[in-house]
Amino acid sequence: MATLSPLLKQATPVLAERGEGVYLYDTEGRRHLDFTAGIGVTNTGHCHPRVVEAARRQVGTLIHGQYTTVMHEPLLRLVEALGDVLPDGLDSLFFLNSGSEAVEASIRLARHATGRQNIVVFHGSFHGRTMGAAALTTAGTKFRAGIGPLMPGAAIAPFPQAYRYGWDEEEATRFALRELDYLLATASPASDTAAFVVEPVLGEGGYIPAPPAFLEGLRERADRHGILLIMDEVQTGFGRTGRFWGHQHAAALPDVLITAKGLASGFPLSAIAAPTALMEKARPGSQGGTYGGNAVACAAALATLEVIAEEGLVGNAERQGARLNDGLRKVAADHPEIGDVRGLGLMQASEFTGADGEPDAAAAQRAHKAAAEHGLLLLTCGAYGNVVRMIPPLIVTEAQVDDALALWSRAVADAVG
Repeated sequence: MATLSPLLKQATPVLAERGEGVYLYDTEGRRHLDFTAGIGVTNTGHCHPRVVEAARRQVGTLIHGQYTTVMHEPLLRLVEALGDVLPDGLDSLFFLNSGSEAVEASIRLARHATGRQNIVVFHGSFHGRTMGAAALTTAGTKFRAGIGPLMPGAAIAPFPQAYRYGWDEEEATRFALRELDYLLATASPASDTAAFVVEPVLGEGGYIPAPPAFLEGLRERADRHGILLIMDEVQTGFGRTGRFWGHQHAAALPDVLITAKGLASGFPLSAIAAPTALMEKARPGSQGGTYGGNAVACAAALATLEVIAEEGLVGNAERQGARLNDGLRKVAADHPEIGDVRGLGLMQASEFTGADGEPDAAAAQRAHKAAAEHGLLLLTCGAYGNVVRMIPPLIVTEAQVDDALALWSRAVADAVG
């Protein structure tokens, strides 16, 4: 008898039978308000009718057309549709299956294009579990421990985590940029540095938005030193932060953009986008893969783009995110155990700390568990596991946000008394 790996621990006790919109239903018929969205994947909600129908039609005609062997219409149409939402100049796309694969592809491209080896990432980053991506991941030791030696050439600089440092955002930003300059002067010479890779909002690292001045500072330094700026938009893309792309909260265009998660509403699909002149610098044979650009996933992605546009989901994420943030702050005001509330759009977090200001993972875990018992599904994150995050689908309504806040208030009261 075979079983799942014992390392695959469930964040909630739910055995899901079906999903509909913002809700999951378990095998006993109980309804759960899903504020995990498959870790930010089901941006259009579970089983959106438009996405379901698009996938159903495609399954009946062509399931797999390997795109370095034959070309298929859904892929060509998706390239055209993404051209309407990608940042100016990013007009060439390479499709893969997962965020980690896309990160690896961006590293390969950056090294080919610049002839340099080093990649600079930032404390709290999460870029994946594959060997190259894991070398760039600093959200927690569990992603890196026991698998070394990791890919060489990764250098780590501070991220402006204002709450952690006990500073305001402006001071944290000055510090992070000053330390990046120091890194370039000491450990990773600019002439050896191929790229900066950054998340517009730290994901696994604690749902910490990058201040606009920080991203703009990265852009300025990238231009000054001939370094590529790679935005990892795996979790922040496709409307999640209240802009179509998370970096659009700042005036800092990327040279390479990585997308996955919300791209296809649950079907495995990822991509990197770059200017054609940059993409042409990748060496022959360095891009490919059996399942990348799968026809069914591409059809689902096309439907996803249509739903996001026609239902105004980016604007809804901004409005409901503000409502959610306001409600979370009100809960925190009644519970000093919550030291910080932060986020952009529908990417919100509550950080639990003790009276001494130290991370309180136990309280966060109790609140997370109590929320699930009340029918609200959430996830934790942060290096110490003391941050509870909310990632509802972008279709969430005011009433559903308010329901979640009421359940969260009860869960926190249960957890901390």
